[in-house]
Amino acid sequence: MIKVVHLQNSMKSAGSAALRLHNSFIQYGINSKIVSLFTDKIKDDKIKYLNKKARIISRLDTEVKKCVNRNIIPTYGSFSFPLFGTDVSTLKEINNADIIYLHWVLGGFLNLSNVRKLLKLKKNVVIFMHDMWWITGGCHHSFSCEKYTLSCNNCQMIKGNRKRDLSALEFNKKLKLYSKFDNIYFVSPSKWLYDCAKNSKLTRENSIFYIPNTIDSSFYKPFDKKVARNILNISPEETVIAFGAVKINSPYKGWNYLQKALEILKNNNNLNNILILIFGDSYNEEIDNAIPFKTKFMGYLQDEYSTALAYNSADVFIAPSLAETFGYVVMEALSCGTAVVGFEIGGIPDLIRHKKNGYLAKYKDSEDIANGINYCLENKLKGYILPEFEPNKTLNKHLELFDYIRSNSKK
Repeated sequence: MIKVVHLQNSMKSAGSAALRLHNSFIQYGINSKIVSLFTDKIKDDKIKYLNKKARIISRLDTEVKKCVNRNIIPTYGSFSFPLFGTDVSTLKEINNADIIYLHWVLGGFLNLSNVRKLLKLKKNVVIFMHDMWWITGGCHHSFSCEKYTLSCNNCQMIKGNRKRDLSALEFNKKLKLYSKFDNIYFVSPSKWLYDCAKNSKLTRENSIFYIPNTIDSSFYKPFDKKVARNILNISPEETVIAFGAVKINSPYKGWNYLQKALEILKNNNNLNNILILIFGDSYNEEIDNAIPFKTKFMGYLQDEYSTALAYNSADVFIAPSLAETFGYVVMEALSCGTAVVGFEIGGIPDLIRHKKNGYLAKYKDSEDIANGINYCLENKLKGYILPEFEPNKTLNKHLELFDYIRSNSKK
């Protein structure tokens, strides 16, 4: 039986992708384990949490990064230059594994030297890319910048005009690392990121695979909307427009475009009894005051049940992301039978069939977001997950990857 270990910073939020894949492997009978930096409420003998020393190193990395990143322009999102990390190459979970999956391992969990030590074990390492960081000089989303296809330098995120800046330094480090080992494989959850990786100078010579994220359909599925609203204390007479993000005003999530779209709906339509349901982030008075409709903030939802309830209570879900590698919230909403309106960007077009299970709006076009909301509500559009994203098909793609790795290892 093949043995897999997943490395993930935390099981919360972004960690759900790693946890869901791990659970999918377990259900199939694959020997799967997780090594996580931070502990949480999940108690499982298949999850190993690192010790206090590792968490201190992580906090040190976070504090030093504030100084290193002092010239980073935040409107472009996140930039990571990992300084400190923990050597996990001696852990029994690592040494017993045949394949090591690296998920979100930043935030002081691993640095590139730690990744090199894992590759030196001559075990097969699969890097599951949850954003663009692995294929750039440090940014998590490049937006319109394509320097990563040649060589990152004079980064748009970094103040000043230096050709040999942090992005150039990190780019060269990654290039040396990726070119030295033949036991490294890259997985993209979206066709868009797959194409980006194929075009990146860092990864174009490596093995790259397109495998979507998986979802637990026992949680995320349609059920009676009236029941969901009753549990959440939402009137069955209200038209519910939902929006979810861990950080609403993140430069990636497109809040400003949604705000304008809601203003357009308020001014140009006869929509009545509208409720804007917001979850993922805590209450924000500024955002509340900017919304021209009644609002309900649900905060961070701690479990899959509550999240599925929120999706099921909505008539339409809005995902106005300006940069989206995959679009997990889109997949979750569609799986719950809720139509989704989102920009035609990143991995979102993989999930939405225009005017079938949702609406693909023109990029950065608030009026088209408003058109999409109207279209979904007027046509009572229902969301559904596309056949290629069924969990069993996603799992089979990982099994095909395992077969490829086995055959490649024998050469």
